[in-house]
Amino acid sequence: VQLQASGGGLVQPGGSLRLSCAASGRTDTNYVMGWFRQDPGEEREFVAAISWSGILKYYADSKKGRFTIASDDTKTTVYLQMNSLKPEDTAVYYCAAAVSYRDFSDYHNIKYWGQGTLVTVSS
Repeated sequence: VQLQASGGGLVQPGGSLRLSCAASGRTDTNYVMGWFRQDPGEEREFVAAISWSGILKYYADSKKGRFTIASDDTKTTVYLQMNSLKPEDTAVYYCAAAVSYRDFSDYHNIKYWGQGTLVTVSS
């Protein structure tokens, strides 16, 4: 499975941004897809994940209410809508895919990664 992330950029505090992650290749497996983010010098941090059906959604506690994850009807593109962005949300955001949601508890378990997209929240 290949993952292509896009949508990062510069946004002012309080603004919004939507990230996209398009999956290609072997997409017949019911992967859980989601997002991590990483600050320089830090480990990757779980942000959100969504089941293949799109019904089950999981969020890091600190992201609930501001971030929303969704998928399209084809189940091959996942979106991360980020609202009320703060400077501390600045990071490289990575799209990820795994067989189980449990894999998202530790980024070392993730099987597939996208290339990362930089989000900068600054005035």
